Amino acid sequence: MDVKDIHKNYKELIDNEVEINGWIKNHRKNATLGFIDFNDGTCAKNLQLVYTSDLPNFEELTKLSIGSAINVKGTLIKSVGSNQEYEVSVKEITLLGDVADDYPLQSKGRPTREFLREVAHLRPRTNLFNAVFRVRSIAAYAIHKYFQENGYVYFHAPIITASDCEGAGEMFQVTTLDLDRLTKESTVPYEKDFFGKKASLTVSGQLEAETFALAYKKVYTFGPTFRAENSNTKTHANEFWMIEPEIAFCDLNGDMEVMESMLKYVVKYVLDNCKDEMELFNKFVEPGIIDKLNKLVTSTFTRVTHEEVITILKNASVKWEFPPEYGCDIAKEHEKYITEYFNGPVFITDWPKDIKAFYMKQNPDGKTVAAVDLEVPGAGELMGGSQREENYGKLVSRMKELNMSTNDMKWYLDLRRFGGCVHSGFGMGFERLLIYITGVENIRDVIPYPRTPNNCEF
Repeated sequence: MDVKDIHKNYKELIDNEVEINGWIKNHRKNATLGFIDFNDGTCAKNLQLVYTSDLPNFEELTKLSIGSAINVKGTLIKSVGSNQEYEVSVKEITLLGDVADDYPLQSKGRPTREFLREVAHLRPRTNLFNAVFRVRSIAAYAIHKYFQENGYVYFHAPIITASDCEGAGEMFQVTTLDLDRLTKESTVPYEKDFFGKKASLTVSGQLEAETFALAYKKVYTFGPTFRAENSNTKTHANEFWMIEPEIAFCDLNGDMEVMESMLKYVVKYVLDNCKDEMELFNKFVEPGIIDKLNKLVTSTFTRVTHEEVITILKNASVKWEFPPEYGCDIAKEHEKYITEYFNGPVFITDWPKDIKAFYMKQNPDGKTVAAVDLEVPGAGELMGGSQREENYGKLVSRMKELNMSTNDMKWYLDLRRFGGCVHSGFGMGFERLLIYITGVENIRDVIPYPRTPNNCEF
């Protein structure tokens, strides 16, 4: 039997025999009684076990260590204590797996998150990370559920690619060439490499997803992406997961409708299905986070242009660390101000062409593109999207402006030559969503094994 089932059906199980397998989370004892906080990983809430000195192996049981795996047989009874409604009166405990003396989670006191990153293989056993990674699982399911219920095809974008979607060049190369030998040569013979050309780990599945959107109308990717960016901020990692829908016959307004609908659906699903975990975050991580998320679910998302945002920022009686300027990107302090100004989530549209990607739809003014960023209170940018440029001539012209090879991207340009249409899409970093939902502010703490500069231990 699972602990989750006991919590769910305890009223029917009172005075019944139960047998459970799991781990000791805490252990308190005195001369006649022992109390064990027990969990088997099926839910966030522990189950209390009570054993007495009447058991023949009482002294042996009092020596059981935190973290030990045990089999328990007993009776579920109404608790005589005030901290819980029910508990297991133990009849028998069998030790299945002991814990060595140097178990790092056995010491008293709460270990820091920084320390727990050093023992990432053990941190899911702590209450916080057990909750974080359960929410990660539930949120991932909710994302798939939303898109599947709305008629999207799940597209598996390639992990190894020859195209740089973002054009930033910050990509991890994939090679079978002898790197020691290459250091002595002036040129790299990519024609002799495994794929016969330069190949890298993907930074985005968007471009490939567009090819499938023009066959299925609505598709989405959800998988790992990689960026060789030497950044050590709380919101950057070198390996992370992205959700990237692509929708044919959809303009920027339709794109924003999907962004809003998906985000509200996923957040509500987590609130409804991770109540114990959310209570933990609300109590120990970010007080008020449940109210914040409930407000998002019922909010109206404001839509405002980039130019209007800059005007608002310039007129604000605030001394900015980074003064806002037309034609330029906005800073974290600006994102925070704008969500407070509109008292809720904000779609910022029509961004300057020169600071956005080559594939975005050029607006008639010749200066901006049909791009959008979603800013949410307390987190800033959460999603970014655009209407894609469907005009072949304009796309080729833009690529040449940026000195991009049209020959290498012929397959992408073909989408505009062979039955092209208005289409749009967006991307959302999964870990950034988890930071927002859990209140755990460091990306290293919402992904099981973080990959960041100088960190690839597991």
